[in-house]
Amino acid sequence: MSQDKKSSRRQFLKGTAMAAGAVTLPYVVPSSAPGQAGTVAPSERIVMASIGLGIQGTGLLRAFLSHNDVQVVAVCDVRESQRQKAKGIVDQHYGNKDCVTYNDFCDVCRRPDIDAVCVATPDHWHVLVSLEAARNGKDMYTEKALGLSVAWGKALQTACHKYGTVFQWGTQQRSDKQFRFGCELVRNGRIGKLQTILVGVPYDFVVPNQPTQPVPEDLDYDMWLGAAPWAPYSYQRCRPWTQEESYSNWYHISDYCLGGIGGYWGVHHVDIGQWGHGTDNTGPVEIEGTAVFPKDGLADCATSWKVTHKYADGVTMVYMDEAQYKHGVTFQGSEGWVHITREGIWAEPQSLLTSVIGRDEIHLIESKGHQRDFLDAVKTRGRTICPIDVAVRTDTICHLTDICTRLGRKLRWDPAKENFIDDAEASRMLMRPMRSPWHL
Repeated sequence: MSQDKKSSRRQFLKGTAMAAGAVTLPYVVPSSAPGQAGTVAPSERIVMASIGLGIQGTGLLRAFLSHNDVQVVAVCDVRESQRQKAKGIVDQHYGNKDCVTYNDFCDVCRRPDIDAVCVATPDHWHVLVSLEAARNGKDMYTEKALGLSVAWGKALQTACHKYGTVFQWGTQQRSDKQFRFGCELVRNGRIGKLQTILVGVPYDFVVPNQPTQPVPEDLDYDMWLGAAPWAPYSYQRCRPWTQEESYSNWYHISDYCLGGIGGYWGVHHVDIGQWGHGTDNTGPVEIEGTAVFPKDGLADCATSWKVTHKYADGVTMVYMDEAQYKHGVTFQGSEGWVHITREGIWAEPQSLLTSVIGRDEIHLIESKGHQRDFLDAVKTRGRTICPIDVAVRTDTICHLTDICTRLGRKLRWDPAKENFIDDAEASRMLMRPMRSPWHL
């Protein structure tokens, strides 16, 4: 498709959305509409590429392929074996050999025929890949966490607003009806006045020091490291997460991820805490707590933590590893509580679970599926259920937790200015340097 035709199609979709008055609302495609139960004209398809093809990226690739109004044309990964496997999935789906493979995400983002990208790289790459996509006019579905510093996330936020990017964050629990219902109970006062939010998530592992090993031929290791500090290669440093092995060890190394506090679990339940509290556009004013960090080994993210975030309205969020508090999110109020996990929802009094949210009460956005929500927003140029502004606020809480525990002292935070109050050392930790030649 030529750039002129691509631009014309986007302008048409944008104009249609504005005429319908649906710019800020999710666009719902009936099951009988083209792309769901029929075929879609090539000019109406969303042309996509997948960047990062580990177990999460491959799962998302399959999810997007299941939508008939998506045409996946390219896959990108620094491992030859992973990108070839992904190409095989795409080619088998379409019955051809047209999917193009890439090692460098910049080459993907520069393709004028691509409308949107799915970013599922290791965490330290999320912002840089997404920035390149935004600057090249691509919409994006980007996995959590957002970045390795508050400043990185803010840079992407600025770019998304500047270029009019449709952004969906991979915190898919907002598209789960039981999380939405639980948050609606809280937002509508069913548990009385909200007092405390308890969040429990998986903790990090200790990983022994590893010997330096030869870099395998199918891996571009320098590209895998990217903006992270140089480090000698070992299999355990950057091994993929597979069905046979648990979470990748890089999840527990702060050069690549915030660990359980942020990357591979923390943001999910912290995000629900924010949603139920109604604080998507703000954050805490005071942070205090402690953590335990490995004394030696490859991993250096917290293996245990308990941090209290106090908000201006008096509500506190107590964020812990699940050895200290059960997995999930609990909202405690003056007249009851609600506890939510992916396995279910519990409440006291139990009658809350059969409660009906009234017509005139607060109804949170209902998503028809996290990927579908993104695709509909691409068509309408509307707002996703977890846009960049929400992502930055949730991600920031994880960074505040990490900074507080590493400094070992109480911190005061200005959620309007998004900076620490009278603490230059803490403020410096809102930014991370990048290895040359990478930069924001």
